[in-house]
Amino acid sequence: MPEKFGINLTQLKDLMENRGTDGKDKIDNDYGGTEKLVELLKANIHTGLDGNDAEELENRVQAFGRNYIPPKPPKSFFLLMWEAAQDVTLIILVVAAVIGIVLGLTVEEDKETGWIEGAAILISVCLVILVTAGNDWSKERQFRSLQTKIDDDNAISVIRNSESQKVFTKEIVVGDIIQLGYGDILPADGIYLSGNDLRIDESTLTGETDQIKKSAEKDPMLLSGTSVMEGSCKMLVTAVGPNSQAGIIVSLIEGRDSDEDSDSDSGKVLILMLW
Repeated sequence: MPEKFGINLTQLKDLMENRGTDGKDKIDNDYGGTEKLVELLKANIHTGLDGNDAEELENRVQAFGRNYIPPKPPKSFFLLMWEAAQDVTLIILVVAAVIGIVLGLTVEEDKETGWIEGAAILISVCLVILVTAGNDWSKERQFRSLQTKIDDDNAISVIRNSESQKVFTKEIVVGDIIQLGYGDILPADGIYLSGNDLRIDESTLTGETDQIKKSAEKDPMLLSGTSVMEGSCKMLVTAVGPNSQAGIIVSLIEGRDSDEDSDSDSGKVLILMLW
């Protein structure tokens, strides 16, 4: 597909890594200001994108990604069993059961029945592990079902075809003009265009507990996953899904976890099967 936009995905990701006046300076020095950045993205501050042009919207998805962060793959039932088996009390019971079986088969006078008590303990531990893993597996499925429903129902005000309309967050694309108000959670990264006394809670991303005042002159950088606490504004979407700051953080966290899991999952499953 021929180059359609005056700025690419890598440049936008690099831009959104800046904060405060550094972000403002980069917009001005590298792209000639906010209005020029809007032009580079083939957007329009006043009319927004053409919501009826499916091809145009798909071109933006192809160029800059979809506003959707794939969930982490669910844990296998064997892994949930392994995690349940890490309970200290269960480990002690297993050790005691093994000792009981060994003594019952070697020391007890009645060797035919001496091992039964230890075996009963082992069976009880296995049942506890199975029930615990089953409950965790069921709760995880319910949580994912609820999260999917929330994602499907979540919508925000976007200017398209010169009018404000509700658009599902998964359908937002780079170049959209979003209208933010009190209580909104930002569905994507963006640049402050205009507004009134906007204050943002960025604690979910930065840990900063103080509300951050945003403006076109001092701090125009708006980050996905943060919340509007006061005021309102128009925002130019510049990064979505896994390419947004929240998406990058999620990918790093899940990547680290999956690396740790992959090194040990096969061994854990084998031990469980042998056990």
